[in-house]
Amino acid sequence: MNIALIIIIVVAIILAIVGGLNTALNWLLWVAIVVAVIALIAFLFRVISGRNRV
Repeated sequence: MNIALIIIIVVAIILAIVGGLNTALNWLLWVAIVVAVIALIAFLFRVISGRNRV
């Protein structure tokens, strides 16, 4: 797995925790969800393309 992808996932989790603990920072939860979805799509795209190339 790409190290940048791991970093994005970790940041998304941290933002989700911060957004859940503080209602004033609730928008961070949405940012974390969007980043996590983008990371998941990128990961799935890499896995699918990797299998097709081999």
